[in-house]
Amino acid sequence: MRKTLIVTNDFPPRPGGIQAFLHNLALRLDPDRLVVYASTWTRSAQGREATAAFDADQPFTVVRDRTTMLLPTPCVTRRAAGLLREHGCEAVWFGAAAPLGLMAPALRSAGARRIVATTHGHEAAWAQLPGARQLLRRIGEGTDVVTYLGEYTRSRIAGALTPAAAGRMAQLTPGVDEKAFHPDSGGAAVRERLGLSERPVVVCVSRLVPRKGQDTLIDAMPTILSAVPDAVLLIVGGGPYEKALRERAARLSVAASVRFTGAVPWAELPAHHGAGDVFAMPCRTRRGGLDVEGLGIVYLEASATGLPVVAGDSGGAPDAVLEGETGWVVHDTAQTAARIIRLLADPDLRRRMGERGRGWVEERWRWDLLAERLRELLDAENG
Repeated sequence: MRKTLIVTNDFPPRPGGIQAFLHNLALRLDPDRLVVYASTWTRSAQGREATAAFDADQPFTVVRDRTTMLLPTPCVTRRAAGLLREHGCEAVWFGAAAPLGLMAPALRSAGARRIVATTHGHEAAWAQLPGARQLLRRIGEGTDVVTYLGEYTRSRIAGALTPAAAGRMAQLTPGVDEKAFHPDSGGAAVRERLGLSERPVVVCVSRLVPRKGQDTLIDAMPTILSAVPDAVLLIVGGGPYEKALRERAARLSVAASVRFTGAVPWAELPAHHGAGDVFAMPCRTRRGGLDVEGLGIVYLEASATGLPVVAGDSGGAPDAVLEGETGWVVHDTAQTAARIIRLLADPDLRRRMGERGRGWVEERWRWDLLAERLRELLDAENG
């Protein structure tokens, strides 16, 4: 593998899906041929101390900029170019194409032979805004490969690129740790602790923000309870939407059947997935397409845990579901309720979908397979 410089704002211990994506792939690359240049992301003394401890524990070199956010300024560009030369790196991987990919020409001049820029959901939103669209076009022209999560994000982003850059796009998705997320992940203990051992459980694991659709699940609960009276909705995660969700459950008189866990450490997430009989997150696109689901790795984590999934139709979320095999994509509250009721009523269907989902993750979504794909992209010769 070419020695590679990762340039990113999205790296642990800062929490988030992109951060986990980059870190999991970085851990599977040759640590002697990897350097990470990242922002510090926090101003608090406690946060900086935690960041320093995290960096010291990594098998590869991590260099932190003092700023809380890297931008493609002359100062940051000079620092990145200096690290490239100092460490003898020949490849650059931008953890998020926008906006840091704008540094690509300068890093090429500094000696980079191969530049890969990864896109997520926010670049699909950029592609709809005239000014940001032009910046994406420049990023595509300056890099060798722009990656995409799935067909939704590919089609949106490709429209902002030159035909040549669009033709060089390649898929690179997050993966699933199938050793952490599995059917015996500890769900029974979570159910027992929460007093749910004998109840059918619909679980949703996600940040509590409007796009994720926890409100749709609460709206579906009266219908679900009319068919499955002892069902419970387990909402796992924290976020700014929690107060509104609790008020919504009370207003609909279903608060007794909706449980909130609050934020849960990553190490405990597999067990919380496993506490469910059905996983549901009916996410939706908001703000005219600017707030959209890039992929929805939680559906795949649920599949790896052996659960059938009910997914929303936002952005790339359907790419994480084999329709009718690992679960279903839903478009409204009525569909959400109907699919959940069917799954709760049919243990054999839940088992079949869960087994198919687990098999699909092992075939297609393992981190080691995706890390090999990244290595291929970084080592390819430009032609």
